[in-house]
Amino acid sequence: MAKISSIEGRILYNSRGSKTVEVDITSDNQFLGRVCAPSGASVGKYEAVSFPNEKPEESLKILKENAQKFIGLESSDLKGIHDVLKELDGTTNYSVIGGGLAFAVTIASMESASKASGEPLFRTLSSESSFKFPYPLGNILGGGAHAGPGTPDIQEILICATGSKTIEHAIETNLSVHKELRRVLEKEDHNFTNGRGDEGGWAPKLENQKALEISAKACENLGFTLGKEVSLGVDFASSTQWNEEKGKYLYDRAGFENSTGEQIDFAADIIEKFKLIYAEDAVHEEAFEDMSELTKKFPNTLVTGDDLTVTNKNILKKAIEVKSCNAAILKVNQAGSLFDALEFADEATQNNIKLITSHRSGESTDSQIAHIGLATKSKMLKVGIVGGERVAKLNELLRLSEHDLILGMAEI
Repeated sequence: MAKISSIEGRILYNSRGSKTVEVDITSDNQFLGRVCAPSGASVGKYEAVSFPNEKPEESLKILKENAQKFIGLESSDLKGIHDVLKELDGTTNYSVIGGGLAFAVTIASMESASKASGEPLFRTLSSESSFKFPYPLGNILGGGAHAGPGTPDIQEILICATGSKTIEHAIETNLSVHKELRRVLEKEDHNFTNGRGDEGGWAPKLENQKALEISAKACENLGFTLGKEVSLGVDFASSTQWNEEKGKYLYDRAGFENSTGEQIDFAADIIEKFKLIYAEDAVHEEAFEDMSELTKKFPNTLVTGDDLTVTNKNILKKAIEVKSCNAAILKVNQAGSLFDALEFADEATQNNIKLITSHRSGESTDSQIAHIGLATKSKMLKVGIVGGERVAKLNELLRLSEHDLILGMAEI
C-alpha cells in the first residue's frame, strides 16, 4: 500500500476572497493529493471550528510543526490519519487545529491513495459495486447571508431537474432555468444589474413570495411543470432569522415576525404552494420538535437538516429519535475530518435519512465532493449552478459519467 512521503500546506484564497488552507499529500514520492478547505457564511452553532481564532495561518503552523507524524502512514488509512489529527487537537470541535485543516488533510490523503491505486476517488471511499448519480441541486436566487440588503430573507431558492434521466440532462436543465430566471428578472425590474450572491444565484431586490413566484415563472416559461420535470427547493436558513431573546423569527427585510407556530405555517405554505422537493432548515437549529411537524406533514419532501444536524453523528441521533427530518446535509468541513463525515453518512443511511452532499458558500475549484456524493449514495449534490468554483463540481460529474459503474440517477 502507498505510504505518505510528504505533506505540505499553504495559504490560499476561497471564492469569497477569504484566506484558507490548501494541503498537498504525496504518497510514494509520486501520487499527489491536493485539497483546499472551504468555509461557510451561514454557520451552524455546533459545527467544527474552521480555523483556530479564525486564522488559517495558525492551522498551517500546526501542520508544519507536526508533518513528521504523518510520514510513513498509509495514505488510504483514513482512520489512522484521523487519529493523528484528533491527538493533535484534543477537542470535540477541532478548535485547536481547525476543521478546515482536518478536512484538507483527510481528503488529500484519500485522493493520493486513489491515484496510487489507479481508481477514482469514489471507488477508494466505497466498497459498493455500483453507483447512481445524485441530482444536482443549484441556487438560482439568493438572499439572506449569501446576498446583500434588499434581497429576500430566504437564503436560497434552488432548482432540481427531478425528471431528468441522465446527469447531462439534469445539469443542462438547471442551467436553462438559471438563464431564464435572469430574463424574467430583467423584465420585472429594468434596474436589475444581474447581481449574484455568493453561490451564483441571482440577487434581486424582491420580497420572499415574489422571489418564489418569479422562480416558478422561469420554470413554467420553459414548459416545465413544477413537481414533474423540475422541482424547486428552499434553504430557509431560519437560524439567521431566529431571535432567542424575543423567541421569534425576525424577517427584517420583509418587515414581519413569526412566532414558532407561525414559522411552521410559513414554511408549510411555501412547501405546499410551490410543490417543494427540498426544504432545508425551515426552523432554527435547536427546534427539533418543530421540524418534526413539517417532516410528518410532508413525507414526499426532503425536509432537510443542515444547521440542525451539522454533519454531527451524535446530533443526528437526536434528530432521528425525534423524527425531526427525513434528509440531512453532509458537509465534510462541518464535521471536520472526512472520517467524521463518513461516520455521519453511515448513521444516516442506516436510519433511512437521505443524504445531500453540499458545498459551502466560500469554495475552491476542487471537485472531490462530487466523488463523496457518489460514495455516500447521496440523493442530491448541492453545488450551485454557475461560477468557476461551482461548475468545477458539475464538470467532474460529467467526467464521471464515462465510468460504467455509475448507472443512472438516484431515486429520491
